Amino acid sequence: MSLLTSLRKNGPSGFGGASTAEDVTQGLNLTGRTILVTGCNSGIGLETVRVLAKRGARVIAAARTEEKARNATASFGKEMVPTACELSSPASVRACVAAVKAGGYRLDAIICNAGIMALPKLEQAFGYELQFFTNHIGHFMLVTGLVDQLNETGRVVVVASQAHRRSPQGGIEFDNLSGAKGYDSWKAYGQSKTANILFAKQLAKRLSGTKRTANAIHPGVIHTNLGRTMPSFMTGAMAVLSPIFFKSIPQGAATQTYVATRPEIDGVSGEYFIDCNIADPMPYAKDPALAERLWQESERIVSQLP
Repeated sequence: MSLLTSLRKNGPSGFGGASTAEDVTQGLNLTGRTILVTGCNSGIGLETVRVLAKRGARVIAAARTEEKARNATASFGKEMVPTACELSSPASVRACVAAVKAGGYRLDAIICNAGIMALPKLEQAFGYELQFFTNHIGHFMLVTGLVDQLNETGRVVVVASQAHRRSPQGGIEFDNLSGAKGYDSWKAYGQSKTANILFAKQLAKRLSGTKRTANAIHPGVIHTNLGRTMPSFMTGAMAVLSPIFFKSIPQGAATQTYVATRPEIDGVSGEYFIDCNIADPMPYAKDPALAERLWQESERIVSQLP
């Protein structure tokens, strides 16, 4: 089966790789719902916010600065709540949590969309490799800080990636979370995405007994500015190949929008979705012992942050 044929093929949900965020929300009225989206100012985050607003939702639109969030979403209507949430800054994440609580917002969903990818050289935040810290620890802080703001049936959607398959052996190198013992840009990115899946699975376990859910998703391969840190020859190749091999931004936004909104998956939790259908990640990304260990390590890291 060719890639293009595969993209057009729908799964049991009735949607597939060619479905867009507008497709998966067709017929839904989200008026009265409040959904927080990180990384709202570009790419699939921006498209997710646009479509949610089109369907009537109030969106807490988070970007690195409130100005970026406001400028990006100004045309989407009055139900936008622009806010700052720089995931590599604990102070910014805590301020976002505080702002949501102060506003009295009850959340129907949190979509952990923001991220960085394949940094060409080792960068750190507070002694930890920056992709792990931003993509996982930042969202861990945000979600655990806001979990009590979730509505009774609130959903957490964590944007992971099939790049989790490029993780170091075992999934997470707990003895090298700083990257100082060896750094590979794609392994580090893969590790952060494995952490995203494990976080969603462990959160789902901790929400067991409630109607709240947590799931991880792979949005697809999309040519967005997430790849802004990659070498120029790679981004150039992506631009050429994008119309042939990659999803469009509206298609890339579909799965996270689907998992955050569709009534058919009420109560579905701890799963990994690709193309709006449940899929199977690598064994280490669904290892309950590894998920628990990562949670404990994440709590330890957060407890020591300034």
